[in-house]
Amino acid sequence: MELTQNNLQALKRLQTDYIDLYQLHWPERHTNFFGTLAYGNQQAQNDYDTTPLEETLLALQKEINRGRIRYIGLSNETPWGTMKFLQLAENLGVSKFVSVQNPYSLLNRTYEIGMSEIAKYEGVGLLAYSPLAFGYLTGKFRNGARPANARVTLFPRFSRYSNPQSEWATEQYAQLAEKHGLSLTQLALAFIKQQFFVTSTIIGATNLDQLKENIQAFEIELSPEILQGIEAIHIQQPNPAP
Repeated sequence: MELTQNNLQALKRLQTDYIDLYQLHWPERHTNFFGTLAYGNQQAQNDYDTTPLEETLLALQKEINRGRIRYIGLSNETPWGTMKFLQLAENLGVSKFVSVQNPYSLLNRTYEIGMSEIAKYEGVGLLAYSPLAFGYLTGKFRNGARPANARVTLFPRFSRYSNPQSEWATEQYAQLAEKHGLSLTQLALAFIKQQFFVTSTIIGATNLDQLKENIQAFEIELSPEILQGIEAIHIQQPNPAP
């Protein structure tokens, strides 16, 4: 595994001498992501031809030693993969991964099942992506609405968040937010901010108003009453869009 050429090209494009955080975007092996609940053992039979994890770690360490990378992170990783990388890094005496960029939102809290414990005891912080669930947790798709130029309107085949369970949960969260004088966006982002395992939240905005609302959400502290309301909805419909 050779990263040198790719890194040199990236550094040139970024006009910098080093990369602060270099992330592995996807595991090379088969994993059960994007709504796949069961581990696909048959698909995983081809994983024996993938790059050994040890080789990946050693290649990354070379770039760290050269000063081109400061820290390394994972993305779309599982509890097994994360712990295996951490174990191998310790055995090899190389740098450990410090973060993992995984999906996390009110509609997909599967990170809490296994990864949150790793975050606590191993110090691997979550960079939460899709915090607004493809825009569903802004409320703009309530009651079947499809605004022009919205991603769901432009790409209708992306139905991960449009199943009946997700739509029901979204409506319940929207009503909870309204009850407490918040927008659904504020509720969704403030909830993520208050999780101990979250290091940062990756937000997206297509206009300045959206950006302002997103930023303001991180100044909100949800009360115990609101958090209890969130948990009540979650218990009734847990992780409708894993």
